[in-house]
Amino acid sequence: MNIQTDLDWIHKELETVQDPTLVQAIKNILQYRKSVTSERISVEQYNKEIDASENEIESGNFYTQEEVKQIAAQWGKK
Repeated sequence: MNIQTDLDWIHKELETVQDPTLVQAIKNILQYRKSVTSERISVEQYNKEIDASENEIESGNFYTQEEVKQIAAQWGKK
């Protein structure tokens, strides 16, 4: 398949979507694609983000794998 064929198929499928969760997920993917740059972050920024993440974990602000499975199981059920 070529890109145009894929785009035509996607467009056709999107016309039939009734699930607002799926629409939001697709919207998020497209918005994220526009917000991502090809520039690499600095080592300092990388380390800052790691430190912030570690602080979140130490504060108990995280989900266990089992909790994530339960959350994911609810997707699309609302």
